[in-house]
Amino acid sequence: MTSFPEPTDPAGSRSEVFLRYLDYFRESAVAKVSALAEPELRQSRLPSGWTPLELLKHLRHVELRWIEWGFQGRAVAEPWGDRRDDRWYVAPDETLSDLVAALRAQGAHTTAVMSAHDLAQIGAPGPRWNGADPASLERVLFHLVQEYARHVGHLDVVAEIAGGPTGE
Repeated sequence: MTSFPEPTDPAGSRSEVFLRYLDYFRESAVAKVSALAEPELRQSRLPSGWTPLELLKHLRHVELRWIEWGFQGRAVAEPWGDRRDDRWYVAPDETLSDLVAALRAQGAHTTAVMSAHDLAQIGAPGPRWNGADPASLERVLFHLVQEYARHVGHLDVVAEIAGGPTGE
């Protein structure tokens, strides 16, 4: 697993800091979900009803929505493809390995976008912004880091209840 990006570790740029945190949280989510027993992947242990596989799929779509659909302004066929009937959804035929591969591929795309743009660059106008002015890449990345950190914390709780790995 990727090691925690300590604040005292030298980094060549703010972009590198964002990449380290995103990589760490992405791989932490993968490790926590992958360590759960198969029956735990598709059941919820929480009143809200989400499952670990649903959360993994959600994280992939969060990056898709904020980087491709938002910052890049690309047409995305299903930006909310992680939802059905106003809740997270994973089809019965979607597997852990498929979802992990999709999340990692989305992460590779985020890395490529970050490598090609300055953090101060403003995103392309488009429907992601709901009529507001587009955000800078730095603001988008900050949002992604907090989204990942929050959800990895959720996974800590679920993994502990299910007897899986906890903590950093």
